[in-house]
Amino acid sequence: MARYVVVMTDKNEIQTDVLIVGGGMIGVSQALALASAGLRSVVVERQPPEALTAMDHDGRVSTLSYGSAALFGQIGAWEHMADHAEPIAEIRVADNGAPLFLHFDHREVGDRPFGFTVENRYIRLALHKVLAQADDVNLIAPGDVRSMERNLGGVRAELSDGRAIRAALAVGAEGRNSPLREAAGIRCLSWQYDQTAIVTTVRHEVGHGGIAAELFLPAGPFALLPMRGNRSALIWTEKGRDVPALLALDDAAFNAEIMARAGDHWGRIECDAPRWSYPLGLQNAERYIDTRLALIGDAAHGMHPVAGQGLNLGLRDVAALAEVLIDDARLGLDLGAGEALRRYQQWRRFDALTMLMMTDGLVRLFSNDITPIRLARVLGLGLVNKIGPAKRFFERHAAAMTGDLPKLIRGEAL
Repeated sequence: MARYVVVMTDKNEIQTDVLIVGGGMIGVSQALALASAGLRSVVVERQPPEALTAMDHDGRVSTLSYGSAALFGQIGAWEHMADHAEPIAEIRVADNGAPLFLHFDHREVGDRPFGFTVENRYIRLALHKVLAQADDVNLIAPGDVRSMERNLGGVRAELSDGRAIRAALAVGAEGRNSPLREAAGIRCLSWQYDQTAIVTTVRHEVGHGGIAAELFLPAGPFALLPMRGNRSALIWTEKGRDVPALLALDDAAFNAEIMARAGDHWGRIECDAPRWSYPLGLQNAERYIDTRLALIGDAAHGMHPVAGQGLNLGLRDVAALAEVLIDDARLGLDLGAGEALRRYQQWRRFDALTMLMMTDGLVRLFSNDITPIRLARVLGLGLVNKIGPAKRFFERHAAAMTGDLPKLIRGEAL
């Protein structure tokens, strides 16, 4: 396979194919996806390695689509997290106690689950176990990019410790406040919701049966996602002004508030972890590429967690970018050339925008209690649940089985 060639001019200068800035789940996944087909990368992350692999629970979990699990399988990480992944067999969606609801069963669209619920700490640990054995990935952590030049000849980044990195392409994977995106002058369409997510895990008397439940309340969605054992991840959305008082409640009062919303389907519910809160917003970069630069994950787009697709969308970025770069490398082409990046942007931007608009529409439709609108949406849920083709359509979207999927998401090697 052709490699990007740079003449080494200084012993403190590192040569690689791709420079990835940001060593979170998306950035490391990108490096491992490239390494699976022989492309080298350097990952620069501000946090030290022990922070990246810390096993302290921070409340955050991810719902991985089946395709995301397939990608992790292709890069060697799934085997290290599978024991901590709870399959999602069914999805139930209801509107504030209304008698009509929407019920998805994975058996109606195939013999595999819609996806899996996994704590982020186990995903990170699995990725770093693979990273430790990857010859084509160099992790610099802690590390900080002090400056970067991107031009027709390549990328040169200077780190705060005096080292320099030369590459054909830089990838921004630093999250919603991406410095690379800002430095490139790429603007974002963005807004904040008057909502904050309370995140924790709970134990309940009755087994969840692999069911992910989402209840739409006037303040926002209230979701319980199945985890190993009689545990579920709670993502509870409330008006931002009401969240401090809820977080300040003692355990008994907080559990009572959960029960008041969840009902008795799970039996007695008790919070078994600290509580965290995250303000919610939406953003989408006006473009995902610049001269020798590609944005992935939250650096490119960020959404409301109502559909649980944030990490899945980022992993589809990872898979698509890896595929176009590997295709060009096999043809001996320059990895940072504009054509590969244009293909990446064309492939990913429509999918991301569609998901962003869908989640935004759900939030605006369901986060109110206006009687005519509420009656219409309850009726809509009931009708979709009864109409087979419409239900199959939404089930396939829930399983992320639609659209032009990259090879890694389809479970195929690059």
